[in-house]
Amino acid sequence: MTTLQEDFLSDLILWRNDPEHAEQVREKAETGDVDAQYAMGLMYAEGRGIRQDEIQAYVWLSRAVKQGDQDAAALRYILLSHMEPRQIAAAVKQVERDNNP
Repeated sequence: MTTLQEDFLSDLILWRNDPEHAEQVREKAETGDVDAQYAMGLMYAEGRGIRQDEIQAYVWLSRAVKQGDQDAAALRYILLSHMEPRQIAAAVKQVERDNNP
């Protein structure tokens, strides 16, 4: 039996040019689904089904990290090594806004 995260990840191969599927994942992620949040971070990091955006990748991965997802923490760490300081500052600011509405 596969986990939900494994299902999301196996489907990512097919999402490269499928914005409709990306929107379905976003809807689940916005409800707090940790696997969907990780998937959104990965999709934004690699531009799968949506425009690549390192800041949004960081934000979605941070949401998953907040729920204890260690894979999201590892990917966020890798992502940080590819971001410019201004992108990191913007991403951290967005996460702070999310955490303090």
